[in-house]
Amino acid sequence: MESQRGKLLSEEPLLENLIEGTSEKIVEIKGVEHHTTDGWRACIYILVTECFEELAYYGIQFNLVTFLKTVLHENNVTAARNYTNWQGTCYIAPLVGAIIADSYLGRYLTTVAFFTVYLVGMAAMSISASFPTCAGPDCLQDGSSKSFVFFLGLYLMAIGAGGIKPCVSSFGADQFDDSNPAERLKKDSFFNWFFFAIYIGSFVSGTVVVWAQDHFGWVVGLWIPTLFIALAITSFVLGSSSYTVQKPMGSPIVRVFQVIVAAVRKWDVGLPNDDSLLHELLQEKASMADGDKLQHTPVLRFLDKAAVITSAEELNDPWRLCTVTQVQELKVIIGMLPIWATGIVYFAVLAQFSSTFLEQGRTMDKQVGAFAIPPASLASFDAVSVIFWVPIYDKVIVPAARRLTGRERGLSELQRFGTGLVLSVLVMTAAALVETRRLALAAAHGEGEVPMSILWQVPQYFLVGASVVFACVGQTEFFYNEAPASMRSLCSALGLLTVALGSYLSSLVVTAVAWLTTRGGEPGWIPDDLNDGHLDRFFWLLAALSALNLAVFVCCAGRYRRKSVY
Repeated sequence: MESQRGKLLSEEPLLENLIEGTSEKIVEIKGVEHHTTDGWRACIYILVTECFEELAYYGIQFNLVTFLKTVLHENNVTAARNYTNWQGTCYIAPLVGAIIADSYLGRYLTTVAFFTVYLVGMAAMSISASFPTCAGPDCLQDGSSKSFVFFLGLYLMAIGAGGIKPCVSSFGADQFDDSNPAERLKKDSFFNWFFFAIYIGSFVSGTVVVWAQDHFGWVVGLWIPTLFIALAITSFVLGSSSYTVQKPMGSPIVRVFQVIVAAVRKWDVGLPNDDSLLHELLQEKASMADGDKLQHTPVLRFLDKAAVITSAEELNDPWRLCTVTQVQELKVIIGMLPIWATGIVYFAVLAQFSSTFLEQGRTMDKQVGAFAIPPASLASFDAVSVIFWVPIYDKVIVPAARRLTGRERGLSELQRFGTGLVLSVLVMTAAALVETRRLALAAAHGEGEVPMSILWQVPQYFLVGASVVFACVGQTEFFYNEAPASMRSLCSALGLLTVALGSYLSSLVVTAVAWLTTRGGEPGWIPDDLNDGHLDRFFWLLAALSALNLAVFVCCAGRYRRKSVY
């Protein structure tokens, strides 16, 4: 079967349009073909969808611990454990959504399906908020209907939110034609504005939605995010007639294991001197499941044995004979893993902005004029920074970099990611300098709140946002552009997995530092009273870890070879 773009090129009127510079695409939803000449027309719906979805997601995340403690009467340890378990589910679920999208439903239908689960979960949480609450501190434990319905909804939401995360960004990028230079530039710009939409939703949620929850109660406070999930679904479905929809290309997990099994079976088979003798389907016989053909590379040669033809009988057995493209797909994934690993360390460092940064802020002077600024409110500067930097990057930095480098995209995905890692070093350096100054003032003024304004934290939060614009967007672009066509959702999910693994690594580092620095009766670097500790040393440690991670990334990026398609 020919691919959709292959069908386009076989139609003479459309071919004439392509020659004239338009990029018209066939869209097939519910068996109906539509045509559009502008990927941005479709992406507007996707960006609005993402903004509404993130507004709903952060509307739960920002105040979840407060709800668990004040409404379900959980203690600090239980509430913290339930929060981290939920967060972990949110970032494990993308693997499930990605496999379903790549293997069975495609990104469009997978997004709709998981959005439905998302909405049911949000509605269940909202309904549970209206259940009566008894007076005793222990009456709302596991056996209560209120707690049961809430947690059922919470985890349905986690599965729904996680399931759509690897699909929506990839689906938006699918709207642009990689074979057209103008379309490639639009796709690169799309990733910038995709993160812009995310942080618009985050900012509104962290201000307006949290305020509504605090002032109007949880019934209203939970139905507001539910309403925005309904609006997100509406926006996504309204754009259906404009979308380019790629059909699923078969299970990426199965394709990977077929290569491994076939190579192991032929471990004693010699490789031909001429790589052109390795098995590959002819272009006219290739099915849609094969996607773009990848050129052979002379690395991980053992895997090439999976494409060695030893008998005519194995031509129809994919567990004994694989194509060069299939082998190269696995090589691409393996080649991406070292760069993927540097993302784990990056997110471990960035996890401090929602943990130790808040602890630091609680010890500082929170009064600014007539207003008292809650430490958690400074996290909004992260969103403000992203909202500020995205248009600057898209409209100023990219054109300037394009003139300097001569590349159409300005900075490559890896250059952009590396810049974000440099900024992560600056983030921790700024936090360490602030903490050093704060401890000096604490020593001079004795016990009590340190007379150092909490606004001194603004630069480190602002640098976090700048780092996100470079590193997170660059990472997303890298996994989409370098992933084999049959594995784009899966690779996007792997990128999201670094967020969860980074959080776990952060917890491990904090635990190790606490254990090592409290031996011998010492208060340690991160005691309950930070004035007795050395949080500055912890920040300097993370700055050093960031610098080491940057060095590893530079080494890995220098050795990385981009996939080659023909």
